[in-house]
Amino acid sequence: MSDLFTAPSPLRQRFRPLWWLGITYLAITFVTRVVLLVMSGSNVPHTPLNLLYAFGVGLGYDLVTFVYVAWPMVLLLWLVPTRSGRTPPLLRWLLYALGVTLACVLCVGALHVIYHATLKVTWPAILPFLFVLPLAAFTYTSRAGQWVVYGFGLLLVYGLLFIAASELVFWNEFSVRFNFIAVDYLVYTTEVIGNIQESYPIWRWLALLVALALVIFFVGRRGLRARDNGSRLWQRGKLVLLWLVLTVVSVFAVNGSMKDRTGNTYVDELAGNGIYQFFAAFRSSHLDYAKFYRTLPDDQAYARLRELLQTPDATFISDDPRDLTRAIRHVGPEKHLNVVLISVESLSGDYLGTFGNRQQLTPYLDSLVDHSVFFDNLYANGTRTVRGLEALALSVPPTPGDSLIREHDNEDLFSLASIFNDRGYQSDFVYGGYGQFDNMNYFFGHNGYRDVDRRDIPKDATIHGQNVWGVADEDLYTLALGQMDQIHAQGKPFFLHIMTTSNHRPYTFPDNRVKFPNQSRAGAVAYTDWAIGDFIKRARAKPYFDDTVFVITADHCASSAGKTSLPINRYHIPLWIYAPAHFKPERVQRLMGQLDIPPTLLGMLNFSYRTRFFGHDLFALPPEREHAFPGTYEKLGYLHDDVLTILEPRRRLEQLKPDYATGDATPVQPLRQSLIDDAVAYYQVASEQFASGAMRRRPEDSTKVEPLPAPAASVPAPAASAPAPATSTAVAPPTAGPVAG
Repeated sequence: MSDLFTAPSPLRQRFRPLWWLGITYLAITFVTRVVLLVMSGSNVPHTPLNLLYAFGVGLGYDLVTFVYVAWPMVLLLWLVPTRSGRTPPLLRWLLYALGVTLACVLCVGALHVIYHATLKVTWPAILPFLFVLPLAAFTYTSRAGQWVVYGFGLLLVYGLLFIAASELVFWNEFSVRFNFIAVDYLVYTTEVIGNIQESYPIWRWLALLVALALVIFFVGRRGLRARDNGSRLWQRGKLVLLWLVLTVVSVFAVNGSMKDRTGNTYVDELAGNGIYQFFAAFRSSHLDYAKFYRTLPDDQAYARLRELLQTPDATFISDDPRDLTRAIRHVGPEKHLNVVLISVESLSGDYLGTFGNRQQLTPYLDSLVDHSVFFDNLYANGTRTVRGLEALALSVPPTPGDSLIREHDNEDLFSLASIFNDRGYQSDFVYGGYGQFDNMNYFFGHNGYRDVDRRDIPKDATIHGQNVWGVADEDLYTLALGQMDQIHAQGKPFFLHIMTTSNHRPYTFPDNRVKFPNQSRAGAVAYTDWAIGDFIKRARAKPYFDDTVFVITADHCASSAGKTSLPINRYHIPLWIYAPAHFKPERVQRLMGQLDIPPTLLGMLNFSYRTRFFGHDLFALPPEREHAFPGTYEKLGYLHDDVLTILEPRRRLEQLKPDYATGDATPVQPLRQSLIDDAVAYYQVASEQFASGAMRRRPEDSTKVEPLPAPAASVPAPAASAPAPATSTAVAPPTAGPVAG
């Protein structure tokens, strides 16, 4: 291949635009990394070692990524025929078209094999090939060809700038490079594009990118002057073969976690490459736990989990070591109260005055603390809405990859709604947007719930506010109240799971509700608080209010950013269980995971039932056994005894002593093997149970479980699994009303 690097080489002349593209791409990625560094602020210590790591390792990822992104141009420069040649022109073009088509098929096939990506998701990969086909008609075979190359180069520059700008927006929201969230966003383009349009001056930004692309193009256009004085297809194929070898080697030798070495997540993310991590996320969306994570022998994992699930109120109904079905038994009759479960979008614990916030964002919710069973030490399962919904509906730890809500074959699972439905309840999932987003309508509609969303709002209803995500929370609560009225009129108890949207970017809400400005995070939080207060005020006028339990929590926190991979302060969420006629106010300080909410609620209702939930009734759990399961789509956390065990792909793990206030953590040495085994047992069995279909509901799950007999008068009664009933003197919290803006 020596002729490739000599000055007069036809190959060097032909492939000149490839080197131009490489230099341009590396320059853009360098500037992007500098801007991200500035945006990170003090989260990245500006030491020479950190900067060298971020930019040195980052350059490596950029070079690997360029090998991938340059393939359309490599194929173009290889396959486009020259003006001269022994082969007839028509045959040359037919061979060229066949070559491009084959390359397109191979590219899409590789994405499917490597990343398990479907055509629905990978269709953008076809676009470069569709562009290459007509482009070839001019490039080296007409005098206008050079202008076509110029146009191609300009489009590539604009595309690279657009990706860089998208990374900046994504970093501003999540403080990470592109990850699985970005993959999700590619699927739900309507909501995502609408959110961006409503949140940012997108058209001005696009115009600015066009201007910047033109400047870059005019400065470096000489690098796009392509010539070919008579190279042969097989000669050009030498470079393509080299490019193919580099691609194959990089696929097997490089992975997205190789950069995670510093202990500071911000530095690690700066060292990454957004495009590379975007495609790596396809792999992570289909992580097979047994293949990628630490495991125990199956029998040992199940035995350990059965031991962890055993509580004084639970009895395993089978000697089958892999059957997790327990009978939960309480003393006395069940309380068939109505239940309204509100999962609030992004309601971080640090927004609450009761947790130290001084902005007075949540006056109503702060007042509700003194009139509820309030849980101080609750941690979310994940950083996405679907993870919160998954925990609240199924009481499972966050299995790796996609949420079970978005997985295939997720119908007829054992759910919280199924327990209520066995008792004659009507269970509804009520969402203010369109429930096809994140597969919510399908999941809830096939797991015991009736899906109710934006489509069910009457056409003549007054809508006070709406954006791309859904109607304003107050309008969502109006929809929910209509469902509650309707079910109550039928003489049935109801279970409603309401999912809000107003506390999500672009943070829009009706005017004259709160004193904070519209389109601000503070305003959205304050409006969320106002809307909940208004909802409970309106519900208090209903005949069923005294017999209704209001459960208010968050789906996840507002931000997942931190210096550690799982910053524990970014998982802290609140929980109120409010039923003044039935439960005495209490503040519960014990550690609790989001998956513990369903069994704890059922315990407070004194339900006796069969279950395969992974969570516990906190009031029935012996002391020192509390735990939580913070995680991402890839990192699986297990918090117990002030130690955070994190399971990672390639069977890696770490144990940290977390700082609950800052999210920082220090390594635990030596490792505590018992906690590792506990974490592995939970996650391994949960993944296996779903994959094998063992999470599905069975006919015998509806079997009535008899309550425990009341103790004899001479024998002290056992401790109740729920707080004591409130007296008739219970005081309602202040009602919320409009606040002048």
